[in-house]
Amino acid sequence: MPIFQYEAIDSKGRTKKGTVDADTARDAREKLRKQQIRVVEMERLDASGRPKKGEKAKLRLERKVNVRELAILTRQFSTLLGSGVHLSEALNVLVEQIQDRHLEVVYRDLREKIVSGSGLADALSFHPNYFSDLYINMVRAGEASGNLDEVLARLADYLQKQANLRGKIAAAMTYPAVMVFVGFGVVVFLMTYVVPRITGILQSKDNVLPAPTVILMTASDLFKEYWWFGLIALVAAYIFAKLAIATEKGRLFFDTFILKIPVIGTLLQKSAISRFTVTLSTLLKSGLPALDALSIVSKVVNNALLSRVISQVAERILEGADIATPLRKSKMFPPMVGYMIAVGEQSGELENILDRISETYEEEIDLAVQRLTALIEPVIIVGLAVVVGFIIMAVLLPLLQFDSL
Repeated sequence: MPIFQYEAIDSKGRTKKGTVDADTARDAREKLRKQQIRVVEMERLDASGRPKKGEKAKLRLERKVNVRELAILTRQFSTLLGSGVHLSEALNVLVEQIQDRHLEVVYRDLREKIVSGSGLADALSFHPNYFSDLYINMVRAGEASGNLDEVLARLADYLQKQANLRGKIAAAMTYPAVMVFVGFGVVVFLMTYVVPRITGILQSKDNVLPAPTVILMTASDLFKEYWWFGLIALVAAYIFAKLAIATEKGRLFFDTFILKIPVIGTLLQKSAISRFTVTLSTLLKSGLPALDALSIVSKVVNNALLSRVISQVAERILEGADIATPLRKSKMFPPMVGYMIAVGEQSGELENILDRISETYEEEIDLAVQRLTALIEPVIIVGLAVVVGFIIMAVLLPLLQFDSL
C-alpha cells in the first residue's frame, strides 16, 4: 500500500506532520479528515522514504541509520515475536511508536510487503541504507530455522555492542577535537585581528624589528591575503582523498597505511579484530555456514586489508583448510587469536571462543583509547602553547627593545 507524507492542521489549529498509508492520495486525505486533520500539503513517498519522482521533492542527503535506535527496535521486535505476536502485527506495533519519520516509513513499507506475502529478509533487502548484508542474511537464516526471535535478539546484542564501541571511541576523541577547534580559532583571531594592529604600531616607529616579529608579520600577511587559497587546497585534498579511497587500490593503500601509525594503528587493528570475531560468532550462532558467514564478515569489518585476509581464508577453506591456519599465516591476526580459534574448532565451541576473543579485545580497546587520549592531549596542549607563545614573544620583543632605547 502506498505511503504518503503530509503537513496538516489539527482540530486545535496546530501544525502537524506525519505519514499515512492509503491506496490513493484521496483515500489518505479522507482517512485524515475522519481524524479531524485538515491536509495542507501531501506527497507520496517511495520505499526509502523519499518523494516519488515527478512529485514535489526537496534536496535530501543520504541518511545513515542510528545504530543504537535500530538495536532498540530490533530487540523490541524480538520480544514481540517471542511473545507469540504475528509478524505483521509486531511491525504494526513498532510503526505506532517510532519517532523518526524516515524509520517509520521504512517499517510501514516492511509491514506492507509482509502483508503482501513477502518474506522479512526479502522486504529488508529493499532498504540497504538501513539494513546491512549481515542483518538481512541473519534474518533469512532465522526465517529458515524457525527461530527468528532468537536471531533478532542476537542482532540487537551485536548492534548494541557496535554502538557502544563507536561511542567509546567518539567520547575519547571529543575533548581533543574541541581543544583543536578552540585553539585553531584563537590562533586565527590573533593572526587576523590582534597581530596586524600591533605590528602596524610597531612598523610606524621605524625601528629594526626582531626576526621573530618579521616572521610573524609575514605569516599574518600571507594568512590574510591567501586564506582562500589554503581553504581551496584543503577542499581539493579532501575530494582527492575521497575519490582515491573510493577505488579498491586506494582503499587498500589507505587502510594499510593507517594500521602502521603508532597507537592509532594498534587501536584500529584491535577494533577490526573485535568486530570480526563478534560478527562471525553472531552469524555462526544464527545457523549460517562458515563460508557464507566469512563472506558477510569481509564486507562489514571496514578495513580493506582485513577484508582481503578474510577472503583468502574463505578460499583456503574451499581447498580443505580450517579457519585458524590461514589466519595465523596472515600476520594480520595475533598468534593468540589463531590459537584460540583452533581450540574452538577442535572442541566444537568456536562461537563461544569467538565471543571470548571479542570481550578480550573490547577490554584492550578501552585501554588503547585511554592511552591514545593520554598521548594526544599533552601533544595538543604543547603545540598550542608553542604557537601562542611564539606570537606573544614576537609581539613583546620589539616592545622591550623600545623600552630599552
